[in-house]
Amino acid sequence: MPKREQLEELLKADPDDVFLQYALAMSYVAEGDASEGISRFATIIDGNPDYVAAYFQSGQLLADQGDTEEARSIITTGIEAARRVGDDHAESEMIGFLQLL
Repeated sequence: MPKREQLEELLKADPDDVFLQYALAMSYVAEGDASEGISRFATIIDGNPDYVAAYFQSGQLLADQGDTEEARSIITTGIEAARRVGDDHAESEMIGFLQLL
């Protein structure tokens, strides 16, 4: 995966690229900045409500941070998004995760 700085540069050229936004959020998480990762996933969800992966990653991070209620809320919304776009695999994974919360 490209370094965070590289992703930021790429996003300057194409700020609406949701995959780059997602990769940048994941980069922050990989660097140990869960708060910034959560914030960036929220931005992705706000601008791209059908980008299912952002819900799951955000929900997992929130749960890891001890915010179980918010994790449940994000995951529940993510399940709805997965159903809306027909992503059965993501739906199943999030249902399983929700049951563990």
